[in-house]
Amino acid sequence: MFGMGFSEIFMIAVVAILALGPDKLPKAMYEIAKYFKVLKKTINDAKTSFEQEVRIAELKEDAQKYKESINKTKESVRKKLTFEELEEIKSGLNSAKEVANKNLEEIKKDIDSVKNIDTKQSTKNKTKESNKNKEVRKS
Repeated sequence: MFGMGFSEIFMIAVVAILALGPDKLPKAMYEIAKYFKVLKKTINDAKTSFEQEVRIAELKEDAQKYKESINKTKESVRKKLTFEELEEIKSGLNSAKEVANKNLEEIKKDIDSVKNIDTKQSTKNKTKESNKNKEVRKS
């Protein structure tokens, strides 16, 4: 554990017992464990939020690339085709655009639902921790 052997851990335990005494040691160990738990939870929450933001940015970037490729293709096709052919292709592009917009809306809804789920989980965790703290204070 942390590159320490049994003898180092034993010495730390002996010093802790001498410094805090047997009455205060369990409470101090509980507070230290609680601190590490909160620290770990905070780090995990930050990591999850960062990963979600990265995913959102990637989705936006992909949508922008898709839009740019459609616009480039549209411009090159306009230069080469007659007006009748252009009208046929334009109707096809409009239907593809509608499908792409529907897909983007679904992606946005999925992202919003993920954010709502994370918010609810965070609220539940905070409520559970406050209830545990109240129980600890009562006892």
